[in-house]
Amino acid sequence: MRFGTFIPQGWRFDLVGIDPAEEWSTMLRLAQRADAGPWESLWVYDHFHTTPVASAEATHEAWTLMSAFAASTSRIRLGQMCTCMGYRNPAYLAKVAATVDHVSGGRTEMGIGGGWYEHEWRAYGYGFPEIKDRLGMLREGVEIMNQAWTTGAATLDGTYYQVDGAIVRPLPRQEGGIPLWIAGGGEKVTLRIAATYASYTNFGATLEEFDHKSAVLRGHCDAIGRDLGSLTRSTNFNTIVAPTEAEARDRLALVKARLLPHVGQAHADRIERDYLASPAFGTPEQVAERLAQRAEHGLGYAIHYFPEAAYDLSGVELFEREVIPALT
Repeated sequence: MRFGTFIPQGWRFDLVGIDPAEEWSTMLRLAQRADAGPWESLWVYDHFHTTPVASAEATHEAWTLMSAFAASTSRIRLGQMCTCMGYRNPAYLAKVAATVDHVSGGRTEMGIGGGWYEHEWRAYGYGFPEIKDRLGMLREGVEIMNQAWTTGAATLDGTYYQVDGAIVRPLPRQEGGIPLWIAGGGEKVTLRIAATYASYTNFGATLEEFDHKSAVLRGHCDAIGRDLGSLTRSTNFNTIVAPTEAEARDRLALVKARLLPHVGQAHADRIERDYLASPAFGTPEQVAERLAQRAEHGLGYAIHYFPEAAYDLSGVELFEREVIPALT
């Protein structure tokens, strides 16, 4: 199994209490630490407002961070989970990503999806199109990026996007273009786009959901003559590990206490339940066993979000020391 880790950027209230002047140095320190460690990739979220409630707390922008991390790391791959197609013109986005790929020396990933955070869409003046339209934008945008990165130009007279000879030079450093991660489990459209264009998918926290989406994806692959094995399937995990279950619960209690003033009791309780149900919550042995089970079902890549990372690295260190070696 391959492993990625999220860098806290504020979106999930994971930089609160840190002086704004120290937020970038905190993110940089964690990115460079991951670069020197066992992780294959680092990730950020593409959002503008905090979740699950919008607030005045910091949320640093994803593609600006991509460029900064590209220049300040040397090995680790750089991704977003996931870029919202509706937030940027896809030809422009292709140009930005190609430049980041050069800055990084060919280490950029493109996580891309249709978007969902309605408050954020409307606040930034993007409206909030129906889901069929957001997925239509995703389909056309991916086609534009694919053209741009393989031919150096893109032309499409689409329903949602019109580009006419948009030049994207230089091409990305990576042969064949920047790998596409199509995020989401929409069965009729998203997974069909993934079967056609993606190198990676991202869906399914529960084993049952993962199996079901994998079966749907296999059907789309079969329909176009693609081997499902040529697609790497990934899942994101909310991760808290500790030497004992009791200590893991203590860690979660600290996370909940930090979130409570910002999100309120109902949201804090839901977040607590989500962590308790996460396959990546518990002791290293428990987490490794659950991930190994998912590997048997076809999971090839696990991306882990550690809510404590900006404040306490002991859980991250334990995961690196005991979980990753057990699965690689």
